[in-house]
Amino acid sequence: MGIKREVSKRELPIKYQKYNLIPTTEGISSTVYLLDDIYVLKLFNTSLEDRVNGEIELLNSIYNLSIPKVVDRFKIDNQIAVIYTQISGEIIKSPTKDEVSQIGSFLREFHKQSKNIKIESQELFSRDRLKELIIYSKNRTLLNHYNSIDIKLNRDGIIHGDLFIDNCKFKNGELSGVYDFSDFAIGDFYFDLGVVAISFCFRDSILDINLVNTLLDSYSASINIEDFIIYIKYALLYYTTTRYISKYNYRELLDRLEFM
Repeated sequence: MGIKREVSKRELPIKYQKYNLIPTTEGISSTVYLLDDIYVLKLFNTSLEDRVNGEIELLNSIYNLSIPKVVDRFKIDNQIAVIYTQISGEIIKSPTKDEVSQIGSFLREFHKQSKNIKIESQELFSRDRLKELIIYSKNRTLLNHYNSIDIKLNRDGIIHGDLFIDNCKFKNGELSGVYDFSDFAIGDFYFDLGVVAISFCFRDSILDINLVNTLLDSYSASINIEDFIIYIKYALLYYTTTRYISKYNYRELLDRLEFM
């Protein structure tokens, strides 16, 4: 999350003008404001209208999980504005085994439902698309890593795709919710779990195998840790590449990839 386009109260429908607009600082791709501790305002370019409609359909299709609910949508200039309920709690900094376990359990339940949800979506995280991004980046190091990772990605169902540590909150040690489903896509469930691992299971540049085992156990994964590490490498490479192209801080993820 973050601010790409400033929004003033007078641009909002009257019923939302009583709330304070609090700018966010995390993330790189969207304009996101908190409306006090009640709602979240997110702006999308109109070219993403099909994606916005798909995300709303996805959120409305998931039940019994703590995720945002869409309460309104409107236009601000040429951008689509969506109002979501806000997840309470805090973003954690250094996950414990219990917190990792809760995320693994959440993703297991999300995938149980999402595999049966039929929403038109791109394969954002496919090998072909990643190769295109790396070629566009003209970064030889990234290409070398791509050529060294032997992985076959499945079309298991809808994945979150971006479940980093700043896209969930905890309250009194309990997972209070997961949000930011804007990168939802058809993809491989173990890749989705690998994205969790690159954010939750490292201590600096070192992969914490105990945390990885906790993640796999809580997800009830049928993959062994050696094979799962390939998914972690692929997730690291994907997000290193997109951050490199976006001129965002990619170095931490690249260091993790090169240390493995």
